[in-house]
Amino acid sequence: MTTQARRIQLRENLNRTRQAIGSACAAAGRDPGSVRLVVVTKHFPASDAAALAELGQADLGENRDQEAAPKAAELAALGLEPVWHFVGQLQRNKARSVAGYADWVHSVDRAPLADALDRAATAHGRTVNALIQVSLDGDVSRGGTPVGGLEALAEHLAGTASLRPKGVMAVAPLGWEPAKAFALLAECSEVVRRVDSGATEVSAGMSNDFAAAVDAGATMVRLGRNVLGEREPMT
Repeated sequence: MTTQARRIQLRENLNRTRQAIGSACAAAGRDPGSVRLVVVTKHFPASDAAALAELGQADLGENRDQEAAPKAAELAALGLEPVWHFVGQLQRNKARSVAGYADWVHSVDRAPLADALDRAATAHGRTVNALIQVSLDGDVSRGGTPVGGLEALAEHLAGTASLRPKGVMAVAPLGWEPAKAFALLAECSEVVRRVDSGATEVSAGMSNDFAAAVDAGATMVRLGRNVLGEREPMT
């Protein structure tokens, strides 16, 4: 159960984070409403996620199915239905579970995974919004399709029955200037939009680099500790 003190802390952190995003938008000459905040609740209890939903934070993110699935179920049992974003690397054997609760999957990076998600979403009677994760430096060991594979994967996604191609996602590679990384991601977004003009979403930016992502055109930022603070991982 979330204590009143924790709820106040979350509300204050959430407001401060929204203000910071607004400031980044102002600096970039953008409408604050053009950037969606996804609060990543990994390693934090379902009670925090529930409190955020009750405070009006619509979008919540998770990166591990074994944590996300029971958390989503717990909130649903409370009558809370946030928009769940799966933002971590995803294996095909988890596709059926993830497709049961995730409204967005940010980490579609290969055709077999897209096919597994498509079949799973169809079986659940759901549609899932899909973002192509891009490996900006070509190191696919950390997830993402190489830049050169974007167009083919976008075309593959466009042919699925229950996935909605929505755009691209990336994490700035280690050692890269965020501005350089997100400028390249903006170019990747153009490639995908040539395949599907409606795939306009750009998921980029975390706690340390979200201002640079906003400046480069991100439509979603994925922030955790800005809102939730620091905590030891759940066991």
